[in-house]
Amino acid sequence: MTTVTSLLRHPLKSHGREALQEVSLTKGASMPYDRLWAVAHDQSKADGSGWAHCANFSRVSKAPALMAISSRYDENTGVLTLSHPDRPDLSFNPDEDSSLFVDWVMPLVPQDRALPARIVKLPGRGFTDSDFPSVTLCNHASHRAVEKQLGCELSVHRWRGNIWFETDTPWVEFDWMDRDVRIGECILTPRERTDRCLATTANPATGRRDADVLAALKHFGHQDFSVRAEVKFGGTIRIGDRVEPL
Repeated sequence: MTTVTSLLRHPLKSHGREALQEVSLTKGASMPYDRLWAVAHDQSKADGSGWAHCANFSRVSKAPALMAISSRYDENTGVLTLSHPDRPDLSFNPDEDSSLFVDWVMPLVPQDRALPARIVKLPGRGFTDSDFPSVTLCNHASHRAVEKQLGCELSVHRWRGNIWFETDTPWVEFDWMDRDVRIGECILTPRERTDRCLATTANPATGRRDADVLAALKHFGHQDFSVRAEVKFGGTIRIGDRVEPL
């Protein structure tokens, strides 16, 4: 039986992940608070008025140390707490304390590239990498296939996914494209495969590049991991819920 094993959101794009026990999804929207904020760099024109490509933002592919950030968002107070092994914890309000965050994160980014400048917000859908509001579905069997190809264990956090499920069949998620998939109370429809970049080569524990994940993926004839799905019918998803292609 295919079941949900973990639920993850990333309130500040490329700056930390947070585990959840359950989540309520809404038709046509991304996971609540997932990529709600992003860090625009000093060459970016992104202002939160609409979706913008990931090239407008500070991201792990250019600053691998960011991969080691974990996060915790308090929906009641609006306070986001970031943790990193090389920095003191930071608790701040992303809507009010951009400068406080920029000072905190600056030692973690290369100084010869575009630098973090401000936090921008996109209510309702967030700055997902897809140009439509998406939720990513990740298969543990596919993850194990990559581990086997590399000959080492990998943290699932390298993939920065939303919904993880357990199954015996690697890459079966690619067969679900444009098919409805019931997960808990929800129905989602995978619309595209998630193409991967250098971000996956960084270790979530250290923030250092230590595995050629892209070469491992190319062994399977592609450079993709997970699928980006559209929420067709909303509801609640919990750890242990069944995942059923329809």
